[in-house]
Amino acid sequence: MSGPALERSHSPAQATRPAQARPAVPPELRISDNPAAAVLRAAARGPIFRDTAARTTGASIATVNRQVSALLSAGLLRERADLTVSGAVGRPRVPVEVDTDSFVTVGVHIGCTVTRIVAADLSGRMLGGLEIATPRTGQDAALTIVARSAKAFLGRLPRRRPLWTGVAVSGRVEAAAGVVDHPRLGWRAAPVAAVFGAVLDLPVSVSAHVEAMAAAELLLTPREPDNRPGSALYLYARETVGVAVTLDDRVHTPANGPGSIAHLPTGSDAECPCGRRGCLEVTVGERELLSRAVRQGVLPKPEAHRRPRVTDLYRAAETDTGARALLAERAEILGRTAALIRDMFNPDRVILGGQAFTGYQPGTARIARAFRANTSLPDADLRISRFGGRVQESAAAVTSLSIFYADPLSAVRRAVRTR
Repeated sequence: MSGPALERSHSPAQATRPAQARPAVPPELRISDNPAAAVLRAAARGPIFRDTAARTTGASIATVNRQVSALLSAGLLRERADLTVSGAVGRPRVPVEVDTDSFVTVGVHIGCTVTRIVAADLSGRMLGGLEIATPRTGQDAALTIVARSAKAFLGRLPRRRPLWTGVAVSGRVEAAAGVVDHPRLGWRAAPVAAVFGAVLDLPVSVSAHVEAMAAAELLLTPREPDNRPGSALYLYARETVGVAVTLDDRVHTPANGPGSIAHLPTGSDAECPCGRRGCLEVTVGERELLSRAVRQGVLPKPEAHRRPRVTDLYRAAETDTGARALLAERAEILGRTAALIRDMFNPDRVILGGQAFTGYQPGTARIARAFRANTSLPDADLRISRFGGRVQESAAAVTSLSIFYADPLSAVRRAVRTR
C-alpha cells in the first residue's frame, strides 16, 4: 500500500467541515422495542384491530390503546371505519392502518456510476423513482446536483408532505456528522447531510449502503415464521463490494465505519488502484469485467455514443463461450469469497445482494455451487436478497424510514420542528 499511515487511517471527523444548519440524524438500522414502533410495524402490514396488535406485539391492550391514540394524533395511523366489526358487548371494533396517502420520504442511493432517487410511503412501499448519472464533478457540486434532482422529484408528489431524507452511499460514512469519504468518487469528508438538508429543508440520515441493504431485510419485509432473531451475513457485489453483519435484529454499525472486503485476494491478474493484483472489488466489479470482455474480443470496443453494458455481456453469453467463461469465473470467485467470509463468522443466514449475484441467472446457480463446495462448515441458510435488482432502492428507502420505525412519535416531532 502507498501513502503515509496517517492518510490510511483518516476519518471524516478529522477533516474540517462546513457548519451545518441542522445536524445529521444517524439512522436506526434495527428492529426497535419502542412500543409505538411495534404498533406502527404491525399496522404497516394492513388494517389491524387493537386486540390483534396486542397479540402481535406482545404488549398489553392498554399499552396498544395508548400508542394507537398517540399515532392517530400524530397522523401516522388512520382508522378504517369502513371495516368496523360490531361486537356483542361494548363499542364497535375499528381497525387501524398506517396512513399511506399523506406523507412521503425521499431516499437516495449514490453509486459509483448511477444514482437512484426513490420516494416511499410510511409502509415502505415505493411510490416511484428515477436514475441519474452520478455527477463526476467536485464533491460539493455533485451533492448539490443530486440534492436538487431529489427536490425536483419530490415536486411530482405535491399532495404528500415530505418528512425525511435518507442517503445511502458506499465508502466510509460518519453517520453522526453526515459526512462521507468515498475514494472511488474522490470524496473526502463530503458534507452529504449538510448539502441535502440545505437543499431539501428536511432532516437527513446518511448510511453506509451495504448496512442499509441489510437493514432493509429486517425492516421492509415481514418476518418469516422461521426467520428468528439471530445473526445474518449480508454480502453485496456490483461495481463495489461490501459486507454487513446483523446480530439479534440489529445491523452492526462500527463507530469507525464499515469493514471492507474490497482488497481480499482472489488470485486473478486484475490490477487494483491500491497497487496489488487480484483484489476482490476490481476483479468482480462491472467496469473491470467489461474491460476484460472488450480486451478478449467478446464485446466491441466502446464508441463515442455507446459504451458496453453488463447486460450486453449477459446477452453475449447466450451464444459466446468466451462471455460464458468470464461470467463463470466471476461466479466462482464470488462463491468462494462468500464461503470464506461465512466460515469466519458462521452466521445463521447468508444473504447475497447486488446485481453481480442476481443479474445473471446461470451465474447465481454457479455461485451457490461454489459456495457449498468451498465452505468448511455444515450447510448454510443461503438466500438471495428479497429485493433482487432493487437492493440500491431498498437501501435508500430504509435510510429515509428507519427513524420512524425506531421511534415514530419522536421522529414526527423532529420532522415538524425542522419545517
